[in-house]
Amino acid sequence: MGAAKSVLGLLVWLAASFATAWIGSRYLPGAWYASLEKPSWTPPGAVFGPVWAVLYVLMGIAAWLVWRRAGLPGAPAELVLFVVQLCLNALWSHLFFGLHRPDLAFLDIVALWLLIVVVTVLFWRRHRGAGALMVPYLVWVGFASCLNFAIWRMNPGT
Repeated sequence: MGAAKSVLGLLVWLAASFATAWIGSRYLPGAWYASLEKPSWTPPGAVFGPVWAVLYVLMGIAAWLVWRRAGLPGAPAELVLFVVQLCLNALWSHLFFGLHRPDLAFLDIVALWLLIVVVTVLFWRRHRGAGALMVPYLVWVGFASCLNFAIWRMNPGT
């Protein structure tokens, strides 16, 4: 693979990841989220943006490594499932912040976490570095799942 094609591929996978971030950013926490009861271990709001920015970069690089090694024809399941998990990622923001439905968002984030597990394993088999780059995302979404569940249970009327 030529250098230009490789760089273009990296930019495409990063763009896909950050498109997800952009979609999610359309649904801001706002006054509704501020009014909710939250567990004491909820991170400050300022933490979320930088953490997600790093995670989207790592995800894009991970997908690029798999694509560069096998191409789309060589790793269709891995790369299609990667895109599907990006869709679930974007959907979570709409459900939680847009529709104010932490219950549905919890179902989404559990499905997302399970899909991240599958993608991480598949990426690991193709390229260990790609699998390793997915681990922080897996851990963060696991934490976010617990936070989502706690907020849902602490706010039964939502």
